[in-house]
Amino acid sequence: MAAPILSWEGLGLHQGTGWLFQDLDIQIAPRDRLALIGRNGAGKSTLLKLIAGTIDADKGKRSVQPGARVVTLEQDPFFKGHATLRDFALHGTDAPEPHEVEAIADQLGIDLSRGAENASGGERRRAALARALAQDPDVLLLDEPTNHLDLAAIEWLEDWLQRFNGAFVVISHDRTFLTRLTRATLWLDRGSLRRKEVGFGGYDAWMEQVHAEEARAADKLDAKLKIEEHWLQRGVTARRKRNMGRLEKLHAMRAERAAMTGPQGAAKLAIASDDSKTKSVIVADHVTKRFGERTIIKDFSLRIQRGDRIGLVGSNGAGKTTLLKILTGELAPDEGTVTLAQTLDGVVIDQQRSLMAPDKRVRDVLAEGGDWIDVRGVRKHIHGYLKDFLFDPGLVEARVGTLSGGERSRLLLAREFARFSNLLVLDEPTNDLDLETLDLLQEVIGDYDGTVLIVSHDRDFLDRTVNITLGMDGSGKVDIVVGGYADWERQRKARLAAQPKVGASKSAETAAPPPPPPPPRKAKLSYKDQRDYDMLPKRIEELDAAIARDEAALADPALYTRDPKRFAALSDAIAKARSEKEAAEERWLELAEQVEGA
Repeated sequence: MAAPILSWEGLGLHQGTGWLFQDLDIQIAPRDRLALIGRNGAGKSTLLKLIAGTIDADKGKRSVQPGARVVTLEQDPFFKGHATLRDFALHGTDAPEPHEVEAIADQLGIDLSRGAENASGGERRRAALARALAQDPDVLLLDEPTNHLDLAAIEWLEDWLQRFNGAFVVISHDRTFLTRLTRATLWLDRGSLRRKEVGFGGYDAWMEQVHAEEARAADKLDAKLKIEEHWLQRGVTARRKRNMGRLEKLHAMRAERAAMTGPQGAAKLAIASDDSKTKSVIVADHVTKRFGERTIIKDFSLRIQRGDRIGLVGSNGAGKTTLLKILTGELAPDEGTVTLAQTLDGVVIDQQRSLMAPDKRVRDVLAEGGDWIDVRGVRKHIHGYLKDFLFDPGLVEARVGTLSGGERSRLLLAREFARFSNLLVLDEPTNDLDLETLDLLQEVIGDYDGTVLIVSHDRDFLDRTVNITLGMDGSGKVDIVVGGYADWERQRKARLAAQPKVGASKSAETAAPPPPPPPPRKAKLSYKDQRDYDMLPKRIEELDAAIARDEAALADPALYTRDPKRFAALSDAIAKARSEKEAAEERWLELAEQVEGA
């Protein structure tokens, strides 16, 4: 095994009245792809800062290879004091080369001359990415890198990281992002750190295995289960076991909706009388919306039923928010009509999280200072309701300002889901939520009786929650696809592949063929080197496919209990395939450098 670029021995940090964590050993080797997983409040971002060396530990020894460059993309970079995004990207003694920053900024589609104060969250995130990636890091530390990015930027970042020759550690709630990129997992849990040489695709199964072993050990000792907040761990396990039931229900909804969808993609459904049992709650008929000369939405028609879960996807600026406002009656179309059921009563949970004062207590937010809360007509004690949303009941007196960003988001969800409504509007609901809270949110949406409109860039979240996806590409056309993000992406790629090449025409067949390009200059490789150079890309693809297949099998939460030998064999196979792939990539990169040098 290669010598680590960076390591910590016996790492410990004291916080408040006790240790946040202690006796942690961490090693980051060349080309490591590590997912850092843990609940909100476990200390993931703090641990990332300790790895980076930006804060001091209370004990432990940090070692870094001489000359190694460690670069951090923070969750909330500090832009104050910088006039423009370019000033931010090029500040400090460790500033990257300007031309490198500009090249990455161009690929991300960000104008660095924009004022830093007026820039959106997405623009700031792109500028921070351009700065971090242009620094040519040996170790890249990423804290929620996909926050505020649209789908195109997320996919660009995935592609960049797949080609990245260094090591990275990433904290993210984006399951698709983690599954595609990571090869090993660091699990920060109750002050300890575990490592498993399996990517995020196998994390759920590993977590279930660890919890099952702890439960068996506690039962064997005939002692109280030695897990802090054991109600939380058991609750999470139970939720995961209900995932299959929720997905089956969602697939049934999609099948039912597909049966109503005509060849043009507009759902066919007769409009019932406008009462509490109305099936069509929002009817958009030939809607068009323009801003100046640009057509944002063109000739869009859809009947949204009571109980539908609608996902809106597309790049920033494609018109998702405009369409959302039109569907909820906040914005009038230029052409066409939108009819809302008179009984529609909506709750909007926006991405600003601006509804809660920091000096209020949790009790004030949920129960107006009391002990009981009405949850859609059912009276519940505040302690029990807090548990439903993965809070320690002891937080009931805590001030909102002392909660983490994820905890504040969870509290907002708890408050809004308690209100009676039959329309739920979620604008980027997954920002700042940990994976366990995302599971909870999926469950609550699945059990919600009303209609849900979701704007999100979280592909896995959409695949698990929505039965109709509205895809927007900025041209004005809105794709109406029964299913989730993956279904829309599949149809979009098929449509693009079927389009004729630009400039193709009937006369092209008779036109003289263009002159052949000059033969590429080939490096003088030996026979074996040339064979490796030609064959290794295919072998790497085969290994990627094998890893993805085995990780998908390993993700079955019941596999370890049902067949522990197969679980172990899959884990070993993944580790072996990853090792072979890493060696193949290293070999191919060496040969590619020889070819370029020639």
